[in-house]
Amino acid sequence: MPGPMEGVRVVELASWTFVPSAGAVFADWGADVIKIEDVRAGDPARMLVISGLRRENAKVDRDFMLEINNRGKRSIGIDLRNPAGREILARLVATADVFLTNWLPDARRRLGVDVEQIRAINPAIIYARGSGHGPAGPDAEKGGFDSASYMARGGVAYALTPADHDRPIDQTPAFGDLPGGMTLAGGIAAALYKRLVTGEPSVVDVSLLSQAAWTMSPDIMAAEFFGVDRTAVSKPGQPVNPVVQKYRTSDGRWLQLVFLQPDRYWADFTRRIGRADLSGDPRFTPAANLIANSEAAIAELTKTFGEHDHAYWAGILDGEEGVWSLVASPLDVLSDRQALANGYFVPNRDEAGVEYRLVSNPVRFDETQPPPSRSPEHGEHTEQILLEFGYDWGQIAAAKESGAVL
Repeated sequence: MPGPMEGVRVVELASWTFVPSAGAVFADWGADVIKIEDVRAGDPARMLVISGLRRENAKVDRDFMLEINNRGKRSIGIDLRNPAGREILARLVATADVFLTNWLPDARRRLGVDVEQIRAINPAIIYARGSGHGPAGPDAEKGGFDSASYMARGGVAYALTPADHDRPIDQTPAFGDLPGGMTLAGGIAAALYKRLVTGEPSVVDVSLLSQAAWTMSPDIMAAEFFGVDRTAVSKPGQPVNPVVQKYRTSDGRWLQLVFLQPDRYWADFTRRIGRADLSGDPRFTPAANLIANSEAAIAELTKTFGEHDHAYWAGILDGEEGVWSLVASPLDVLSDRQALANGYFVPNRDEAGVEYRLVSNPVRFDETQPPPSRSPEHGEHTEQILLEFGYDWGQIAAAKESGAVL
């Protein structure tokens, strides 16, 4: 089936993860996303090594982070300092619906790709910017990465770090980048709708700081309403509600219970786990008593869950009405039955025919999985794109000779 953005063209001048991930979402949705990369080395994310995980050691001949952020795109290598390169960019922009970038303001101005300069080529284009800290204010010209602009500056690390830790918690790769890219993709989609209805193009902005503030809204609004610097956090293992808690199993795994209405679930739950003696225990019913005697209830449940492994408890709790989950590892998620049933992993093959999977973006249209796709090699589609835009082989050869294109 054609994707909902079939016929939309996105010209992307962006690097690393945050903004390119928005382009990947649009490629998943069927748009033609043309990624402009410098002729020298391309997106610096191509050289990034995370946790020592190198492409040459992977089971497939692909870079796992590039696949997330750049699948389904076409790459063209252009030197924007070269007049012939700028002319090629102008031809691409003239036919595009969206110009997507995370370049800093000074670089955009110097190389002629700021809003006014792009709009001079294509007045109807939607100009989408991703930044560390937004387009206004004293830090608008500064760069940002999610570990600083989202995790640190946005209050995420502070709020999630237990009070007894001697240092703020660390994040996993792209922890703020990918939610930010999804938000930016949604903003661009809204701008396309607005243009369709009114004829007016928009400038769309999302920053890592704004994404963090949105994510942390409950904590930030608590600060605004009550003057507290964080919402109340129970000591680890000592929550107010004993059935909103993690319990360790005999094999060292953890189960998360989220029974926000204890009176509704307590009796059936305790019988299910083989503790019918607790179902009518006056210390734990009604919910007010359960909370008042939280420490005793936690001790009982800790002992019970510690008697069997996580597989046993997964079977016992399978029909439980209340919400619960295994605390899963990323490896566990790859075999999660719900993720598999909903097609959240898109099957792919590398050039050697080795199968692998990509995580789908979270939006699903008509219960349809996005098509398989891969990230492009640096400048892989340069010649193809130039031919599409009216260049002949002689002109392409001259552009290559001058260094205007890869």
